[in-house]
Amino acid sequence: MKIVGLVSGGKDSCYNLMKCLQNGHQIICLANLYPPSSNSTDEIDSYMYQSVAYMGVQLYSEACELPLYRREIKGKPMNVDADYKPTDDDEVEDLYELLADVRLKHPDVEGVSVGAILSSYQKKRVENVCDRLNMKVLCYLWGMDQSKLLDEIINSQIDAIVVKVAALGLNSKHISQSLVDVCFIVHLPIFLTSLF
Repeated sequence: MKIVGLVSGGKDSCYNLMKCLQNGHQIICLANLYPPSSNSTDEIDSYMYQSVAYMGVQLYSEACELPLYRREIKGKPMNVDADYKPTDDDEVEDLYELLADVRLKHPDVEGVSVGAILSSYQKKRVENVCDRLNMKVLCYLWGMDQSKLLDEIINSQIDAIVVKVAALGLNSKHISQSLVDVCFIVHLPIFLTSLF
């Protein structure tokens, strides 16, 4: 199946693209939503989108020699109900517009690669958008054990660099380090638990 890869600049969206290739899909293009230029930081207050590494997404496009479609996030989380219904000015509608634009330019694209792992909130909203556009969601990482996923990503030889910390045991001194270098810290509580 021909697909578009939603990329945030993070390891999960990149790794899910690798899983799509392993499963025989053809990546036609990449797509990214980025923070408004009026935002004072690289990160937005969003339930849906990770934006901290958005500036590196162009490098994905260049390295993969794939077209990149981008759209500024204009909406806010207006509808935070468990089941999403299209809502004016909601940030989810920015994703709809982005993928609708991709479909206009590439009508043969049938699927969307998404790096969501545990957030039902995100997954349901991507599914809603894809249902409206008659596209299939490819979310190979969904529900994976975090420790197993981390090991898989490291073994895949993705050279992931820490650009934000939001995990117990990590702090700002770990920013700019390789995921491999901080892996033991993240795995330490799991390792210690398995000893007892």
